Amino acid sequence: MRIRSTLIGGILILSIAACSGDGGRDVMAWQATRDTVGDTIIVRTVGGSVWGSARLVEEGRIGQLDGPDEYTFGAIVAMTTGPDETLYVLDRQVPALRSYAPDGTYLGDLGRGGEGPGELKQPDSGLAALDDGRVLVRDPGNARITVFGPDGEHQTEWRIRGSSFTSTPLYVGDDGRVYVQLFEFGEGGPKFSFVRYTPDGEPGDTIPVPRTPDAPRLTAVRESEEGTNRSSRSVPFWPMLSTELSKSGEFVIGDPAAYSIDVPGPGGVLRIQRAYEPVPVTPGERDNTRERVIHNMRQTETGWDWDGPAIPDAKPAFRNLMVDDDGRIWVHLYTAAEPIPAEEIEEPDPGADEAPPLRWREPARFDVFDRDGTYLGQLEAPRGFQTYPRPAIAGDRVWAVVEDELEVPYVVRFRIVPEMARP
Repeated sequence: MRIRSTLIGGILILSIAACSGDGGRDVMAWQATRDTVGDTIIVRTVGGSVWGSARLVEEGRIGQLDGPDEYTFGAIVAMTTGPDETLYVLDRQVPALRSYAPDGTYLGDLGRGGEGPGELKQPDSGLAALDDGRVLVRDPGNARITVFGPDGEHQTEWRIRGSSFTSTPLYVGDDGRVYVQLFEFGEGGPKFSFVRYTPDGEPGDTIPVPRTPDAPRLTAVRESEEGTNRSSRSVPFWPMLSTELSKSGEFVIGDPAAYSIDVPGPGGVLRIQRAYEPVPVTPGERDNTRERVIHNMRQTETGWDWDGPAIPDAKPAFRNLMVDDDGRIWVHLYTAAEPIPAEEIEEPDPGADEAPPLRWREPARFDVFDRDGTYLGQLEAPRGFQTYPRPAIAGDRVWAVVEDELEVPYVVRFRIVPEMARP
C-alpha cells in the first residue's frame, strides 16, 4: 500500500493506492478530502476505494429443507460468533441456542425452553459472545440475560428492566461492557435507551438514544369497546436518520439525505461523507409499495386512506448502518429495484383478504468504511441475503441467513474477496 497526501486550499487530499505484485502498478486508489471544522474532522471520499469492488464468496452453509432438527431452521432471530469462531444461532421456534463449528458441524444446544435456570422463555435478537468465551442471551420473557460459559454450561443470569421483545442486538464495546436496549413509555411517547452493564453483569448508567427530527408518519386508529388500537409507520423511502452504537459506546448517526455519518470519539466527531446518485422509485415499485401499505393499515382501520406525504420520487442514500466486530461501518444502501418474475409470485386467491404480493425487490448492497473513515469499498450480497437477523461479521468472514427460491432459510458462511485479492 502507498499513502499520499496533498494540501490544497487548506483541505488535505488523501490517496491510498494498492499495488499489484508486478512492480507496483496501481490497480485501485482511494481518494478523499480531509477538513477540520471546530471539533469535527470531515473525511469525504471523492473517488476509488481500498478494495476496489468486492464480493462475498460462499464457503459453506448450514441447513436443509428436510433433515435432523439441528440442521433445519424456522425463525432465526440472532446469530453471533465466539472468539474460537464457534457459531451460535438462536432459532425462536426451538427455542434453544444452537452451536456449530466453523465448518458447520453441529456441536450442541445451550439451554432449552422454560423458566428455570439456564432455560429460555422468549429470547429475542439480543445475543452476544464475549472475548472470554461467555455467551449472553437476552430473554425478555424471563426478564433476564442468561449467561452460558465457554463450555456451554449455564453460569448465571443478569436481571433486566422491561419485557419488550426487540430486534435490537446486544452491543459489546471495546472495553467489554455490554449495552442492553431499554424501551419505555413516557410523556410524549415511547423512549429508547441503553443500559450499560459491566462484563460481570452489574448494571450501570442509562444512555438515552439521541432524539432525531420527527419524520412524517402514517397512522391508523380503531376505536372499540376494548379501547384504542393504533398502527403507525414511516412513509416509504422517506429519509430518516439512522443511529447505531459504536465500539466505543458512542452513537453513530447517519443522515441518508446527504450521505453523511457522524462518529463521535474522545477528541471530537469524525464525519464520513460520500457523493451518491439518488436512485429513482419506479412507478411500478411505488404503486406496489403503496397498495401493500394501505392493506396493512386497513387491518387496523377499515377504510383507511393515505394520510401523509406522497412516496418520494427518489430513494435516500441508505437504509441503515451496522457496526461489525472490528468497528467497521456497514452502510446498507438503497438500490434500483428489479421486478420479481411472475413465476416466483404467489398470487392471492380471488376475493381473499390477503396482502398484495411483493412484486419488486432490491439487491442488498453495502458500502464499508473503516473506523477512521477510510472507504474500503462496496460489495453486493447474493440473492436471498437477509439483513435480519443481523449478519455476524468479523475480519473477512460473514455469517448470514440466506433464503432460497422456496424461502427456506440457510445459514451461510461467506468470505469477503476484494478485487485486489482476485487472481
